[in-house]
Amino acid sequence: MARITFIGLGNMGAPMARNLATAGHTVVGFDVVEAARTRFAEEGGTVLDTMAAALEGAEVVLTMLPSGAEVKAVIAGPDGVLAHAEPGALLIDCSTIDVATAREVAAEAAARGFEMIDAPVSGGVAGAAAGTLTFMVGGPETAYAMAAPLLEVMGRTIVHAGDAGAGQAAKICNNMILGISMIAVSEAFNLADGLGLDRQKLFDVASTASGQCWSLTTYCPVPGPVPTSPANRDYKPGFTAKMMLKDLRLAADAANASGVNAPLGAEAGKVYEAFCNSGGDATDFSGVVRFLRGG
Repeated sequence: MARITFIGLGNMGAPMARNLATAGHTVVGFDVVEAARTRFAEEGGTVLDTMAAALEGAEVVLTMLPSGAEVKAVIAGPDGVLAHAEPGALLIDCSTIDVATAREVAAEAAARGFEMIDAPVSGGVAGAAAGTLTFMVGGPETAYAMAAPLLEVMGRTIVHAGDAGAGQAAKICNNMILGISMIAVSEAFNLADGLGLDRQKLFDVASTASGQCWSLTTYCPVPGPVPTSPANRDYKPGFTAKMMLKDLRLAADAANASGVNAPLGAEAGKVYEAFCNSGGDATDFSGVVRFLRGG
């Protein structure tokens, strides 16, 4: 069993850390937000008030942070993980960030003698709690082999996508597909409403025909056809519209930087930006169906 420091105890990080502890690992948590530390402690987790203290003796350091800026500061900053972690500790960053920052931080870690992988996730809060996440991993084979047993505790599918940054590349490509497909499914249901077609009948056809996709069959954006989808709990988020907008912006930036034409991804980003600006940022991203039909 490993001694693990988990930095970032938000909606995703906290259940991931709990799953590692339940599996028998020694897990010490840290978050700059006091409320997150308090909540984790109240749920039975071990927390310390400073990152330096939390890192003492850690064999593995996991991070789940909001953006590339936080990842760079927390890991490579002057008072960050590389400054305080035990020599030889394995670093696993599960944040979703831009590829360039992931590669920059990994290079800095390697230069200072640390093995590191980027391992962003798909599956949302429900997947984090259930331990069924998908991990998309970038980094050296040696680091991946060390990390795999831990990732298997938190996830169901683990894919080693390539070298440093490849996990982030896979994540933003996947979520561009997801953002576009959710808009397409939402527009189709709104059109069905306009044509007087029963929603269940559309689902019965499309879920077994060429319109079949995850946004329809697992995360259907209208109440009824898929009882477990957020549409049946007033779009309480598993994955917020704000987070979808973040990922679509990462995809758009990556497309621009690499000279790739991705017009549907760019348009999907504009739709989610308008949805968030209308007050939908904290709702589930599938709630875009209501925004598209005007409320």
